[in-house]
Amino acid sequence: MAKKCAVNKAVCVGCGLCTSIAPAVFGFGDDGLAENILGNETELPEELEASVNEAAESCPVQAIEVK
Repeated sequence: MAKKCAVNKAVCVGCGLCTSIAPAVFGFGDDGLAENILGNETELPEELEASVNEAAESCPVQAIEVK
């Protein structure tokens, strides 16, 4: 089953780890915080799931939700 992910902007501190680990999925919004550039409701391509999981595990404030 394909996964989706979202960044909880209420928690994100904009450290940039996710954007460096998975730049095809995460970027910075105008607010300086990370966001899913593919869209929160977009199913992740299978080849990106490993990097998204790594980004979620690396996030210092656990702001990335993978479901």
